[in-house]
Amino acid sequence: MPSKKNTKKLFLWVLLLSITFGFSQNNAKFKVVLDAGHGGKDPGAVKNGVQEKDVALDVVLKIGKILEKNKDVEVVYTRKTDVFIELRERANIANKAKANLFVSVHCNSVKTGNPIGAMTLVMGMSRTGTNLEIAKTENAVIFQETDYKTKYKGFDPNNPETLIGLKIIQEESLLQSIELATLVQNQFRDELKRKDKGVHQQPLWVLDATVMPGVLIELGFISHPDEAKYLNSERGKEEMSESISNAILKYKSDFFNGNDVAEPESVASNKTSNTSKVTSDKDKENSKSNKTYYKVQISASTRKLETKPSNFKGLKGITVQKEKKLYKYFYGEESDYDACKKKLEEAKKKGFTSAYIVTFTN
Repeated sequence: MPSKKNTKKLFLWVLLLSITFGFSQNNAKFKVVLDAGHGGKDPGAVKNGVQEKDVALDVVLKIGKILEKNKDVEVVYTRKTDVFIELRERANIANKAKANLFVSVHCNSVKTGNPIGAMTLVMGMSRTGTNLEIAKTENAVIFQETDYKTKYKGFDPNNPETLIGLKIIQEESLLQSIELATLVQNQFRDELKRKDKGVHQQPLWVLDATVMPGVLIELGFISHPDEAKYLNSERGKEEMSESISNAILKYKSDFFNGNDVAEPESVASNKTSNTSKVTSDKDKENSKSNKTYYKVQISASTRKLETKPSNFKGLKGITVQKEKKLYKYFYGEESDYDACKKKLEEAKKKGFTSAYIVTFTN
């Protein structure tokens, strides 16, 4: 088990990463990072004449081809050829791109039994049953990297206890990851009639290190002869890529509004303000003035909470606004931007570390 000092360093690293990039990026387009698992010297699972790295890459390239037909979508790849990319670099690619989504594609395999079906994983701390073995397998690529002990200090894929204190995950990001994962599984089950292995939360390094909603999709078990044949077929790859693309585009429709985003504070501090514009059609219709005011968005959730202080760490004057499937919670309402900055500081001191200012125009 790692020392408390190493765990603390890892904890602080994740905190710094979260603060630097933020969870909402100021992109005109909806940006998706597609990550084909394994590659190069790391074949992933190899069973029944099928290599995981090959299936993952073929499916990712097909997903990208479908998404790129949409002019509002920008696709970034962690790899487009059979090369080895470190987990850390995969996360760096997504974070530097300021992506809206991170989608990693893999195949499953087990040593015993003969399971079949697709599942989708999101970042979490569950450590039970077969899914823990999957998490260990997907994390184990770390050991193939040079100087891995320094790069991933305090993170041992074979010792889940090292993950204590690793994750600072915002409810908004986790819930949106779960929403995407659910959409993916629904496509597999309802459209392709695949066996639904469900959505699971697991401690996966690559999802932990990316600061936007993300999922890791296990297309199926290549350890099962029939499923291996399907996943390695052109038909199987086409169907799986189309289903995943449909889920991503549905997620974009449900959650993404190119104008309602916030910039990372480190970038916005160089501008006159770090606010985003939120103007509803109803406001425009009823508007008799150009009044502008500011609120601090502190969180978002698919659950509707009472706006009482006890639900928001003692903050008073909380308001809520429903936007599609999300309830967005705001603290304060100021006509003066500097006054709202003080509200932002108060919210962060209460623990809402990624809170940001939103501009409302009536």
